[in-house]
Amino acid sequence: MVPFLDLKQQYLGIREEIIEAVTRTLDSGAFILGPEVAAFEEEFRVFTGTEYVIGTSSGTTALQLALLSMGIQPGDEVITVPHTFVATVAAILYVGAKPVLVDIDPKTYTLDPEKVRAAITPKTRCIMPVHLYGQVADMDPILDIANEFGLVILEDAAQAHAATYKGRKAGSLGNSAGFSFYPGKNLGACGEGGAIATNDPEVARKARMLRDWGQEKKYHHEVVGFNARLEAVQAAVLRVKLNYLAGWTANRRAVATRYANELTGLNHVTLPKVAEYGEHSFHIYPVLVKDRPGFMSYLQEQGVGSGIHYPFAVHQLNGYKHLGYLDGDFPEAERVAAQCVSLPMFPEMTSEMVDKVVVAVRAYDQSQG
Repeated sequence: MVPFLDLKQQYLGIREEIIEAVTRTLDSGAFILGPEVAAFEEEFRVFTGTEYVIGTSSGTTALQLALLSMGIQPGDEVITVPHTFVATVAAILYVGAKPVLVDIDPKTYTLDPEKVRAAITPKTRCIMPVHLYGQVADMDPILDIANEFGLVILEDAAQAHAATYKGRKAGSLGNSAGFSFYPGKNLGACGEGGAIATNDPEVARKARMLRDWGQEKKYHHEVVGFNARLEAVQAAVLRVKLNYLAGWTANRRAVATRYANELTGLNHVTLPKVAEYGEHSFHIYPVLVKDRPGFMSYLQEQGVGSGIHYPFAVHQLNGYKHLGYLDGDFPEAERVAAQCVSLPMFPEMTSEMVDKVVVAVRAYDQSQG
């Protein structure tokens, strides 16, 4: 069986380093923030090419605290996409702002810059592009619009570790960015974790306060904050994994290249498009099929795992109906949500595993006539 994802295989490859890092942290007695978190923040700051990194308890809190740190207030409008994990939209709601959804580009599955301008109102304060699946949104036109209207940009880079846009790393392009270190991410902790990246010292200062009960120093609570701190053990694990991220990303791209080369020309399976402006980090390798249940069942019978990211656009979910959008409002997002299937993608995939996936997908395509 070729699994969709195999976190255990990755762990076994670096087991001794992980155990040493965790043991070192436990022996130190510093479990929340502390030296390990500070060291990881500095190392990830260098990796992203940003001035400041602030570790948080999750990718969701990273987005939430970044919005607050950039001054987003109740009643403000934040433009984002309907095809994403719900945390993108939830973070906007958590700060009392209004999510304004804009459809995705039909080729890249990221925010369509051409549709942003029409969504701007006097209440618009922020644009939140999502670098979905590991592909950076087309940022230059988004930045131009933000500059024209005096808006801030928060990159949802939860899936885009090591992805680039015209030579710059994801997370370094807007006013701030939120990263997730959920275990299945390209850079994943052994639990929850996230980070804010920014070049703005004031955003960094506010974010550090907000994640730690609103205090700049102990018991001096300047604002109402949150318990949203990155744990030291998770930072220690992330420090080990960060050393491997470039190599793991190269492996992911190699798998994606084989998929692209050996699955080209299929009639019933649409491959993802890699935009010319950047380098995809392939958190997910999504294909589109009209008969998703049939395709996934066929793969399972052939010993190939798969996933769905994501089966519904956010506005189609019961918990988000109150946003006021209807089926049909975002045809591209709804089309991708209805047809997307994620093929196996992880850096430890062997050539034999890729062979098996390719054979199964091609066989399915041929079976459809």
